[in-house]
This record gives sequence, C-alpha cells and structure tokens, in this order.
Amino acid sequence: MALPVGTQFRYWAIAAVVFFVLLWFLGDVIMPFLIGGAIAYFLDPVADKLEAWGFKRIWATITISILALIVFVILILLIVPSLVNQAGQLINLAPQIAQNLRDFLIERFPDVVDQDSVLRQSLDQIGKTIQDRGAELVDAVLSSAMGIVNIALLFVIVPVVTFYLLWDWDRMVAAIDDLLPRDHAPVIRDLASQIDRTLAGFIRGQGTVCLILGTFYAVALMLAGLQFGLIVGAVAGALTFIPYIGALVGGALAIGLALFQFWGEWWHIAIVAGIFMVGQFFEGNILTPNLVGTSVGLHPVWLIFALSAFGTVFGFVGMLAAVPVAAALGVVTRYLIQRYKEGRLYKGLSEGALLPEDQDDA
Repeated sequence: MALPVGTQFRYWAIAAVVFFVLLWFLGDVIMPFLIGGAIAYFLDPVADKLEAWGFKRIWATITISILALIVFVILILLIVPSLVNQAGQLINLAPQIAQNLRDFLIERFPDVVDQDSVLRQSLDQIGKTIQDRGAELVDAVLSSAMGIVNIALLFVIVPVVTFYLLWDWDRMVAAIDDLLPRDHAPVIRDLASQIDRTLAGFIRGQGTVCLILGTFYAVALMLAGLQFGLIVGAVAGALTFIPYIGALVGGALAIGLALFQFWGEWWHIAIVAGIFMVGQFFEGNILTPNLVGTSVGLHPVWLIFALSAFGTVFGFVGMLAAVPVAAALGVVTRYLIQRYKEGRLYKGLSEGALLPEDQDDA
C-alpha cells in the first residue's frame, strides 16, 4: 500500500534537512570527498569509453589515474609556480598602476581631478589598499587552505577517493537504483536522468570549455607579450564557468594591463583585445554549442545566485555543492510546474464539462 502524500513529503523533507545539516556541520570534513566525487563524475565517461575499447574497469581506472598524475605533476612543476609568481608581481605593481592612472586623469582632466578632490584621494589609496589587502588575502589563503592537515586531505585523500569512486561508479549507481522506492522509481529515474544530462552538459562541457579557453588566453597573451598573460588567462578561464563573467572580467583585466604596459603602442593593445574577441567567437560558435549544448537548463542568474547563496551559508564546500543542487532544484521545479499544469488547480474544470449557465442554455 502506497504511503499518503503528506507522509512521503515529510520523509523527503527530513532527508533534505539532514543533507543541509551535514553540509553545515561537516563542511571541512566532506570537502575532499565532494571534490573526489566531482572528479570521478567528470572522468566516468572516459572510463566507460576505455571499457568500450576492451579495458576492464580496474585497468581503465588505473590508466586514467596515471595520466591524471602526470598532468598534476606538470601543473605543480611548471604552471603553479609561475601563477603564484605573477600574482605576487601583480599585487606589488598595483600602486604603480594606480599612480599612472591618476597621472593620466590629472593630465587629461585637470579640473576634475584637483588636489583636494575625492577622486584623487581615492586613487592615492587604491594601489596601497590593493597591495596591502592582496598580501593579506594571499597570507590568509596560504594559512587556511594550505595547512598541513588540508594538504594531506587534498593531496592524499582526494586521489584515493577519486580512484575508488571511479572504479565502483557503475556499481554504486546500480545499488542506489535498487534502493529506490518502487512506487516512485520510474519518476526518480527520469528526474535523475534529466539532472545527469544537465550536469553533464554543464560541468563536463563547461569545464572543458574553461580549460580550452584558459589555455588559449594564457598562451596567446604570453605570445602577445603581456606581462601577466598567464594569470589573466587562468582567471578568464576559471570565471568562464559562470557565463559571460569570464569574458568580461578577463577582457577588462587584460586590456587594462595592456594599456598600462603598451601605452602608445595601439596595435599591441588591439592584439590583446583581438585575442578576447577571437576567444569569444570560438566559445559562442564552436566550443559551447558542441561541448555544452544549446539547452543546459541552468540559467546564468540562477547559477550565480546558487553559488553566492551556498558560498555564503556553507563556505567553499557550499560552492562545490551549489551547481549539482541548483541543477537538481531546477529539474524538480520544472517537473512540479509540469504536474501543476496537468492538474485541476491549473486547468479548472475538465475538458468537456459545462458551466451551470451553459447547462441552462442547453
């Protein structure tokens, strides 16, 4: 006998509350497991492809792990030190950039930027503030996220969790499917399939777009001679995960630095701007349509809200959970709207039923 709707609702509500309570209290503990799960989810299609080529699951997992280890070592030895170095140089150069901006405004607009104006006083403080706060931010990140315990969690537990989750992924999915309540199993499977398509299109697709664009921006800007091309490319690529934000922030940062470095060499500045125009063309016409798809189901505003809300309430681990939770809520909301439009509350009287006055006329 099926449970009443009210009882079912209470059970699902309790499950949701337990999930958010665990996310609140165990955020730092479950963070490496969430990261490992996200990486395993990202790599599962690769393992499935290797299985289709004749690999056993264990050997497919080992092959992927070895390749991932090689990429990780290359990043640690070659790219990460350069990123940290350029970030430090950019923070230290901030006062000089603010000084040059102030001198430019004083030269072009002497009446606006006078000695006692608020704008000039603000510009005098911008560079020093960025330098001081930037150094404090770096110190805080290093002290909080790069402690011995967190290093052990991120660099030891995450690979182990990823390996075992990737190895057992199909068995876990089958075990979860076996636990579904029989009355609702078809609906839950359908909703889970829609959530999976949304996440696959966004996380896997958009993540690949971020890697490609970040690499393109970094390499192209460095070849163009931009002093901080690597870090600008990394920032633009990472923020591409949020639609439109990566291009706006990365483009503004790159062009601003190009104006500072190549002032008067307008063709050089045009090259930097052209790099972002080319990147946006390829993203909009080639990368996103083929890797992400035209209908992902995650509106940019909804995504930004989810990242902001979960990040504020649950911290960094909340930002990790924001995208899958936002995708799940979006799919469930569309399902509930569909059910609402099929019900009497939306349609009113059933088709073919006559109103009292119509019955009198008849």
